[in-house]
Amino acid sequence: MHFDIKNSKIWIQWNGTEEDVGEQLVAMGVAKQDIVVGFHPPYIRQYTDYAVG
Repeated sequence: MHFDIKNSKIWIQWNGTEEDVGEQLVAMGVAKQDIVVGFHPPYIRQYTDYAVG
């Protein structure tokens, strides 16, 4: 896994596991608007439940 913190958001840059890391972060209390799935290109991020960037 690779995470970055940019502009007060958690960017999931790479996840080589079968775990849904975004959902685990939400379960720990992180708001979905504070999570960016960085390994998706920007035009796909708009279709996720998470932040665009």
